[in-house]
Amino acid sequence: MNILLPQKMNLSNFKNEKITDISSENIEYANFENDECNNIKLENVDFECCKFKNISIQNGKLEKVTFQDAIFENCNFSNSNFIDTAFIRCEFKNCKLTGCNLSEDRLYNVIFIDTNANYINLSMASIENILFKNSQLRNSYFQETKIKNIVFENVDLTQAQFFKTSLKGIDLSSCNIEGIAVSLEDIKGAIVDELQAVNLLYLIGVKVK
Repeated sequence: MNILLPQKMNLSNFKNEKITDISSENIEYANFENDECNNIKLENVDFECCKFKNISIQNGKLEKVTFQDAIFENCNFSNSNFIDTAFIRCEFKNCKLTGCNLSEDRLYNVIFIDTNANYINLSMASIENILFKNSQLRNSYFQETKIKNIVFENVDLTQAQFFKTSLKGIDLSSCNIEGIAVSLEDIKGAIVDELQAVNLLYLIGVKVK
């Protein structure tokens, strides 16, 4: 699967900014680094061609915010609420998204690498061209999520919940799916290994003795 990476990311052209000093609705070619702004509220801001490194926005509220061509490195967004937010051509590297609410948001061409996204809520979100690699999504929540071209590579999906979210054609064979909550209809067509298949037999009422 070809995922479009962030574009025009020549950091030599970037200017250093502070999130707490934002006064414009359109932020371009900005570098945000080593900033802690927990509990912050952001609304109606478009970030384009920006890099975020060592940024902490825990328990934040971001509403009607767009991140386009953005890189997030070593950032912590734990328990933040993203409302009517879009991520377009973004990379998350070694970030914390634990407990984040991204329900009804849009994610398009987004990569998550070495990221802790346990308890993330992607219900009713639209996610297309997405890669989760070497990441944690324990107890993650997908309800009526619109999925297209998504890859899970060595991902911990322990007790993840999928409701009315089809996993057809998705390869889960490298993932931990212990305790996954999914219906027979939603798991139909997914790719799993032999051990995973045995663990999913409960869906048809079969127990292995």
